[in-house]
Amino acid sequence: MTDFDIAAPARACVVSGRELRPGDAVISVVADDAGKFVRTDYAAEAWSGPPDGAIAWWASRIPTSAKPQKPTYNEDVLLDLFRHLAEAADPQRVSFRYVVALLLMRRKRLKFEDLKKVNGQDVLIVRDVRSGVRYDALDPRLDEEAIVSVQDEVFTALGWT
Repeated sequence: MTDFDIAAPARACVVSGRELRPGDAVISVVADDAGKFVRTDYAAEAWSGPPDGAIAWWASRIPTSAKPQKPTYNEDVLLDLFRHLAEAADPQRVSFRYVVALLLMRRKRLKFEDLKKVNGQDVLIVRDVRSGVRYDALDPRLDEEAIVSVQDEVFTALGWT
């Protein structure tokens, strides 16, 4: 349905070029570069802070086993993406943001408050349970299949698949 063209986790540090091996600490960054989401990975020792244009970043380790593991979801990273896309008008980004809102509601980080109509379109009103900040999220009227597809893209973008 949509394509955000974000690379899977790199197995090399963007700064040093060093191969990232199983067990290595890594900091991953999603940045907005000329309207495209770009993912970069840093070896922990090469990290000097987020680069310009960074939307979200998180620390993790390169998995040590080849056995698939259930991904852990970093709600703060999801919330950063959600906030960053607040002014998005592109239908793909509106869909992406809406699905992130649904994921955050499922994780109980955002709480449903209301639904309103704006120019004939449904707008979801949610509240961050930690900060109390309220947000609007335009409902792009995705069917269940489209929601699952965009959710998979969110997880892929963040390397959670």
